[in-house]
Formats: sequence, structure tokens, C-alpha cells
Amino acid sequence: MEFTDAYKQTGPCCFSPNSRFLAIAVDSRLFIRDVVSLKVVQLYSCLDKISFTEWALDSEYILCGLHKRPVIQVWSLTQPEWTCKIDEGPAGISHARWSPDSRHILTTSDFQLRLTVWSLVNTACVHVPYPKHGSKGVSFTQDGKFAAICTRRDCKDYINLLSCQTWEMMGVFAVDAIDLADIEWSPDDSAIVIWDSILEYKVLIYSPDGRCLFKYQAYESALGVKTVAWSPCGKFLAVGSYDQMLRVLNHLTWKTFAEFTHISVVRGPCNATILKEVDEPLQLDMSDLRLTDDLPHKSQGNCPENSPEQHVRVRYKVVDAPISLPFQKPHPDKPNPKQGIGMLSWSNDSQYLFTHGWREAKPTFANSPPAKMGWRHIQLVICRDTAEKREFIDFIGYIESAKDENFPSSSRTCRSHLLLGLEQKIHLNATLQFVLLKRVFYRLN
Repeated sequence: MEFTDAYKQTGPCCFSPNSRFLAIAVDSRLFIRDVVSLKVVQLYSCLDKISFTEWALDSEYILCGLHKRPVIQVWSLTQPEWTCKIDEGPAGISHARWSPDSRHILTTSDFQLRLTVWSLVNTACVHVPYPKHGSKGVSFTQDGKFAAICTRRDCKDYINLLSCQTWEMMGVFAVDAIDLADIEWSPDDSAIVIWDSILEYKVLIYSPDGRCLFKYQAYESALGVKTVAWSPCGKFLAVGSYDQMLRVLNHLTWKTFAEFTHISVVRGPCNATILKEVDEPLQLDMSDLRLTDDLPHKSQGNCPENSPEQHVRVRYKVVDAPISLPFQKPHPDKPNPKQGIGMLSWSNDSQYLFTHGWREAKPTFANSPPAKMGWRHIQLVICRDTAEKREFIDFIGYIESAKDENFPSSSRTCRSHLLLGLEQKIHLNATLQFVLLKRVFYRLN
């Protein structure tokens, strides 16, 4: 594994959508480097320290947010002399995002007073009063022609539909939600899903004309929905909740298609291969090392044997079932408990689903093949224990034919290779080769 030289960084760092450039913030300066050679392509100086950056989808523009000032500065890679500054004045700026056409910027003012659409073409702006959220509550169609924005007025939640060409209001309708959490267009742009806050389990499917297609509520009187994601094909909707359950709805009847649980006990007999992560002290053979007279001898206290820091080697040990994954229930008096399905991601072919659930657990992972109902159910549980926080990671997938001969068996998929990454988002590719989570690649084959 090869590493580049270290470069100074004090702010955000992000790749361009076309993967050709890397933006690195150093105080008030923004360095644009070529990904291959890492040479500086452009250098921009902002008015203050850079708090966040975001690339336009066409990778020609990049915006910089300055938290100390209610200002957004925009830079062009193709026209370095071109500059743009967006200042909301006393209203402030809490969040900024690009529109799909890469020629408009949407900013949300402090206290959600208004959402403003700024044009980079003719310097025009459009205001949408009372957006529900600052950094979420906005979703665009796949073709980029329409936008759905959540608003709230008179203690009632609404969905505003806007045209991304003229930014005119196309329609407004109220939703049956107590406290709307977020919104998402379906991949085929035929439906809109919204879900309530964690205090109320409620998932609502709406058509673009405002008709409620389906209302889903798995249970009551408990913490509800935590995350929602459409499958790339648009035929399935995955809902992760605080009860450690993942529920998948189909797009025809909107009924529950499948349910998966983050297991806490792997019972036998089963075909699962369970590997436990073990740390072993790294033994270095220093018998062949000799100090010459030219080198000064170090003191006894500086010898590696007496050093308080000890190098360790990580290996995986096969564990027999049954095995219980230790966890601790969250404290009832503390808000925002770390439990439930916090993140999930579909594979590109919509056949596999990766989920991340919070638990207090020790390092263990399991890979179990078939399940019930004629579906092949793979579950990869990876638990990593650190001093600051503990995570429980669960991979759930299925394939239509349980007799598929091309599907890898547990003996061939239990191997795990860790590769360093740069991103912090979960990503599962269509070939099921890599899972990216928290700056670490988990290779599955």
C-alpha cells in the first residue's frame, strides 16, 4: 500500500463529482488539486475561514460557506477570474446546496425564515418562506426538473413543488404528519415519501398531485423511523427504525415485502462462519540488529521493550455458534439514544441492502447464508469497539433464487481485507466487492 505526502488541511476536503479534482480547505484558502498528480490547479482566497464546501454536479463550480460570516462564495474552475458572493445580511445563512443544473444555489436562512434560490446566470433570486429544515427537507427529481420543499406554517406541514427551470410554484399540499422529518422523491419520480419525527412512527407515500397513496405505521407508542431509502430501481422502499428492524415495502401495494432484524445472538446449528477480531502483541525479532560505534546508545528507558505504547497485530479467530453479541441498553434519561437502524444503502442492482445499526458491542462479524421464504439471506455483522464510541454494523442481502449456484458460499465470503478509504459514507457497489464505512473499506470476497 502506497501513501502520498502529507498536505496541510484545516477545513473540509472533498472530491469533485467527476473524480478529477480534490478541494482542500486551509483556513481561508481553498486549494484545488489534480487527483492524479496532486498538483495545485487553482488557489482561491476567501474572506474568512472556510466552514464547508460543495461541488456543483458538473464539477465546474464550487461553493464555500463561511460560518463566521453569513456569506457564500462561489468559484469557477474554468474561469478563475469569475467570482460570486451571496450575502443574506441579517437573515444569515445556515445551509447552502446546489441545484441539479449546477447554475442555481439554494440557501436557507437562520431560524428557517426563508429559502432563497440564487441564479448564477442572471443574478435573480426566488424566495420560499418558512422552510421546515435547514440542511434537509429538500428533494429533487432524477431528471432535475422539479423540486419538493418541506415548509411549515400555522403549525402545519406542507410540501411545495417548484419547477427547476423557472422556479415557479407548481403546487402546494398539506401532509398528515405531526412533525415532518424529511422527504425523498422516488427514483422514477412517480411518488414522494415523507416520514414523521422519531416520536411518531409514520411513513406516508404521496403522488406529485397531493394524493396520499399509502400510510404505513408498524407500531405505536415508541421511538419510530430513523432512516428511509428508495432502491435504485424504485420498486422497494426500505425503512429502518429504532426497534432494530428493517422493513421493505413494495411499490405496487405498498405492503411490507420483507422484514430483517439486527440479530444479537447467532444460534446453532447454522451455516454461519463467525469470526472474532483479536488483538495480539506484535513480536519483533531484534536479535540481528546491532548498534555501531558511530550511533549513540539509547538509554534503558527508551528501549522498545519498556515503551508504554505496544504495537498489536489484528487477526480473526473462528468462533463456534451459539454466540451472543454483548450490548448495553441506552440510558433512558439521555436524549437521542444510539440504537436502531441509523444508515442504510442499496446496491446498484437493488438486490442487496447494507444497514448500520447502533449497539454497544465488541468486535465480531458473521456471514450467514440462506434464510426463509425462498430467499437467500446474507447477514454480515461487524462490531468495532473503540474508546470513544462503539458501533454495530449489519449487512443484509438477498437473492431471488435460493438455489443459485453462482452465489458464493460462506466459506468463500468469510474472508475480510481492510483497505483505507477517504469517505465517511456507506457505499455498497453492485458486484458486492467493497463496503465503504467510516474511512475503511471492507472487502467481501
